[in-house]
Amino acid sequence: MKVLITGVAGFVGGHMAEFLRAEHPGVEVFGIVKPHGTGERALPGRVAIIEADLEDAPAVAAALDLVRPDRVVHLAAQSSPQASWSDPAGTLRTNVLGLLNVLEAVRKEALSPRILVVGSAEEYGMVDARELPVDEDTPLRPATPYAVSKVAQGYLALQYTLAFQMGIVRTRTFHHTGPGRGESFAESSFARQIAEIEVGRRPAVLAVGNLEAVRDFSDVGDVVRAYWALLDHGNAGEVYNVCSGKGVRIRDLLRTLIESAGVDVEVRVDPQHLRPSDIPALVGDPSRLRKATGWEPRVPLDHTLRDLLRYWRERTAATASKTAPRQR
Repeated sequence: MKVLITGVAGFVGGHMAEFLRAEHPGVEVFGIVKPHGTGERALPGRVAIIEADLEDAPAVAAALDLVRPDRVVHLAAQSSPQASWSDPAGTLRTNVLGLLNVLEAVRKEALSPRILVVGSAEEYGMVDARELPVDEDTPLRPATPYAVSKVAQGYLALQYTLAFQMGIVRTRTFHHTGPGRGESFAESSFARQIAEIEVGRRPAVLAVGNLEAVRDFSDVGDVVRAYWALLDHGNAGEVYNVCSGKGVRIRDLLRTLIESAGVDVEVRVDPQHLRPSDIPALVGDPSRLRKATGWEPRVPLDHTLRDLLRYWRERTAATASKTAPRQR
């Protein structure tokens, strides 16, 4: 079996490649990365890398024709809701046009892979507290340009499923984290700041945003297991929440990180960490995913957060060793 992962050098892409190497060593893994880009994380061995800009339709078609995959995991995206406010046009190009080029390449090359199109819980937007936990029939009320791009991706994938009988399974994935998570996400920003405070690289002050928001967190390892299970058992055209079903207040998540580190810090709200629009609470119902695949989360959140803190400690130590003056 040949699997093509778009965005393989990103956070989830790297974890997906690691999962396949560990759990399905017989699978041939190919990954698309942007030309001249810098990968966010090191990739495991035996991943064949293909350079292609997903906004370049001929380059995407050439990549699909070269690999002719049995499965496609479409992860490449501008994934930050906050960053989408500073570049809404770029977010829409990357997320919507990128997927369109992948689907058109599959159609024109007469390929028939199973395709996973990864959406976001941000598509649900401003849900009423009475709607929690949200299921897949909850109305979509996207509140950021990123969320709009993900709604568009989902409906584009559905259109190609219905019009061309493609085997596309869609997700709305809730918050997920772990080693390698970008620091534009709250929990990763907290962990990085704590790691830098520990070694004296910054004052003992944690800059934070809205700590009252409630989110549904999963470990990234559990998420990639869910993705693979959906490629095995998900129904084409269907959409599945990927989530734990449990809400966690950001303030409590921060407290867990601080207690794990054992540091004494001042917590200070920084307006730069606040979004133009923020969703008070977003918790999902994973019943449809469980019914289709039998999936259950395995990794407790406190374990995930310790892994994330360990990652930033290692990154901080590595950076310090590179910048330390040489002894003569």
